[in-house]
Amino acid sequence: MKILFLTDNFPPEVNAPASRTYDHVCEWNKAGHQITVITCAPNFPKGKVYDGYKNKLYQTELMNGIKVIRVWSYIAENKGFVKRTLDYISYSVTSFIAGLFQKADIIIATSPQFFTALSGRTLSFWKRTPWIMEVRDLWPESIKTVGAMKDNAFIHYFEWEEKRCYKSAKKIIVVTDSFKRTLVSRGIPAEKIAVVKNGANRELFKPMPKDEELINRLGLRGKKIIGYIGTHGMAHKLDFILQCAKNMQGKNNYHFLLIGSGAEKERLLKIKENEHIENVTMLDSVPKTEVSKYISILDLSLINLKKSPLFTTVIPSKIFENAGMEIPIIMGVEGEAKEIIEHYGAGLCFEPENEDDFNKKLSMLLDNPELYAKCKEGCRKLSIDFDRKKLAAKMLAYIQATVQQ
Repeated sequence: MKILFLTDNFPPEVNAPASRTYDHVCEWNKAGHQITVITCAPNFPKGKVYDGYKNKLYQTELMNGIKVIRVWSYIAENKGFVKRTLDYISYSVTSFIAGLFQKADIIIATSPQFFTALSGRTLSFWKRTPWIMEVRDLWPESIKTVGAMKDNAFIHYFEWEEKRCYKSAKKIIVVTDSFKRTLVSRGIPAEKIAVVKNGANRELFKPMPKDEELINRLGLRGKKIIGYIGTHGMAHKLDFILQCAKNMQGKNNYHFLLIGSGAEKERLLKIKENEHIENVTMLDSVPKTEVSKYISILDLSLINLKKSPLFTTVIPSKIFENAGMEIPIIMGVEGEAKEIIEHYGAGLCFEPENEDDFNKKLSMLLDNPELYAKCKEGCRKLSIDFDRKKLAAKMLAYIQATVQQ
């Protein structure tokens, strides 16, 4: 097959959409299929083009056998609704134009950037080619949840376009069972929706010894390290974590390591400075090739989201990478994600934004060697079941069936 894949994020960017797409298309390429990815110049999350790249109108490269077309977009940092929307719209337009000149048996467009789906839908119409919508986030509902935008005429328009995309797509692939239930409740036929969850690249994220040099360099020798590696956004409620850390200063040897960038990073740094929080280290994003080194020094992996009914439907991809390295998880997310952690015994879950429960679960994990060992084994089992190679093969089967319909 000739597969045309539209995604706003792609390596060398290291966020979840980029990693999932890259791992999947590499597996499909190994299976003998011809993959073309249309993306933009790598710039996430700081809105600065990576070294070695330029924000040109059109450029191509070959990445591990994958043809990658990078098109111009209005580049903005991952904060500020208006500028980011301009970024998404510009990519939607230029990816559509570039896609007109690519041969394809199937078009796949992935969210969470909803405007990518609009490009895929329009390309499908003009090229008379079926398209698949991959739904990684229920947008625009999510931007209302985090308070980035209130319910207004623009939101209603986006919701109308969202439903048109669901109806137009030949197949919809979602990343959680909850997303499927939500779409079915909105009138989308269940047989049209397939679930392919996130997973871990078990070749990249596997158990390894702690990086002792890194521990020394960060001045964390003798500390029990609780780490969060990912986007510092409005949804992640990391100010709650800073408050918890402040309140336990001097009472234990716990230390929080927060790595990443995002819309809330600057505000979080100011909180840390103004509140004199010494048991927290905050670092910028690190290259994907170094992420496993930082995970290796963690005693616990922290996953946290704002308390909201919407977030009971998501499964953070951080679960799988940390599980692959057998780092027990402490998680403030309810719903489907919590069910996975508890089913495998890969860690403990606390009620989101509940400091007492957070402190209790943290102590249970770090002060009970027997429970800690069980959670490591639970992580191992979880990562085997959510091996990204298996999930890529599952998604490829849906793609092939869609082409043959």
